[in-house]
Amino acid sequence: MSDLLWDDVKCFFDHEVMGALPDVHVADTSVEDWQAVLDLVAASGWQWQYSEGAVVGPMPPAEAVLSRPAEAECPELRVWPTSGVLAIFRFYASEEIDFDVDLRELQGQDRLDVLCGFLRAIGGRLGKAAVMTPEGDADHPVLGFDAESDRVVLLAEASAD
Repeated sequence: MSDLLWDDVKCFFDHEVMGALPDVHVADTSVEDWQAVLDLVAASGWQWQYSEGAVVGPMPPAEAVLSRPAEAECPELRVWPTSGVLAIFRFYASEEIDFDVDLRELQGQDRLDVLCGFLRAIGGRLGKAAVMTPEGDADHPVLGFDAESDRVVLLAEASAD
């Protein structure tokens, strides 16, 4: 059974309203939490690509990535939980895990289920909320993984079409 139904949330997947790349955040994290996510990605069977600038390479330990010099380029980890659905993780700080998803790739119930499964996998591994907000607007959560209920829930009121 799906965590969310497309007809109930499709207004939050309009890239003209939310921005094309809404933000997903897991707050109050640590280097160990980042490592748990990297381990999950490596063990999941998902396709992934780690890069620093234009240089693609093997995925280093989280501690090495998060202890880079301040002037170094911010590394990215691109993860495809399924073909055609991309999440881009950016290693800004150990205290928050940040990644973007592309709403244009997340249209319809099947793709919503992929997103919910991905949020559930990350939030469940960490035992923490994984919250999606409009692009650049962290103060208005839309949906997210709720660790207490162990499912993805709606965090905002959907507008009528």
